[in-house]
Amino acid sequence: MTTLEDFLLRKANTPAPTIVCLCGSTRFSQAFQEANLRETLAGRIVLSIGCDTKSDHDLTLGPVDKDKLDLLHFFKIDLAHEILVLNVGGYVGASTQREIAYAKHMGKKIRWLEPVTQQEVRL
Repeated sequence: MTTLEDFLLRKANTPAPTIVCLCGSTRFSQAFQEANLRETLAGRIVLSIGCDTKSDHDLTLGPVDKDKLDLLHFFKIDLAHEILVLNVGGYVGASTQREIAYAKHMGKKIRWLEPVTQQEVRL
């Protein structure tokens, strides 16, 4: 069994991992799960959506709740080194466009799940 001291020594000799925030429409919950796994296995710390407002039907979320969740996601972007836009089928909704604009404003690196054109990058 590895001891705490062993882990602390390994941690001290390992560069801190990149923190990535997943951004995209919550209608693509499968894409969020798959990206979370891929990014985690690549050694990145993943920040993601806290709930799926499109499929968490048991929750009674109204517009005020959605606004609070959107704002909370901006704070996650603040913590991240980069964002990964889950542009499934090329779809980028209004909330995601705001998140991309905010990430650009904050100087964050932006990666895309699917290839994009220069016009799409200028959102």
